[in-house]
Amino acid sequence: MPFVGTVSARMAAPSDEAELIRAAQAGDQDAFERLVRSYDQSVLRIALNLLRSPEEARDVYQEAFLKVYRNLDSFRFDCSFHTWLYRIVTNICLDHLRRRKVRREESTVVQTEDGLVDRISQVPERGARSDPERTMWNSELAGTIANALELLTPRERTVFELRHFEGLRLRAIGDMLGTTEEAAKNCLFRATQKMRMNLEAFV
Repeated sequence: MPFVGTVSARMAAPSDEAELIRAAQAGDQDAFERLVRSYDQSVLRIALNLLRSPEEARDVYQEAFLKVYRNLDSFRFDCSFHTWLYRIVTNICLDHLRRRKVRREESTVVQTEDGLVDRISQVPERGARSDPERTMWNSELAGTIANALELLTPRERTVFELRHFEGLRLRAIGDMLGTTEEAAKNCLFRATQKMRMNLEAFV
């Protein structure tokens, strides 16, 4: 199952970043572009890990930085810039997941000339080609995980993936979602219980 790397924003030193933000707030376009370059890969990683769709991830990337551009004046340094930015990104991803839930779409299934294809099942497994049984098992497991994630609420899925696939601490997840560490912990517990129930056959 394809997961991209953990969040690792290439942040400038705090004082340098604060100066960039203030310059961008004053209308310095170059300063804003430098901020974007500092976080662009991390924003794409979060969006792609949460949505499993390169197309949607690119849409989230554009929408997130457009929101940052329009609302940068409202940033008052009462939290770190990356927390403020990731909160915007995760909220946009949550909106996408909610809309997807309503439409009951599978994020990994795409329409091709040969019909519907699950992209997860097409990901090659290292060393598995010589073992057809293992290949089939891996494919079934990947599909089951994808389906189990779809059964979570958008918020549960977001917390679960940020914790397990991005490696973020619960306090950071709570900050990103505008809630408490305890609320994020409770949400993660519910998500984990649901995932275990839906993956019992593979445990």
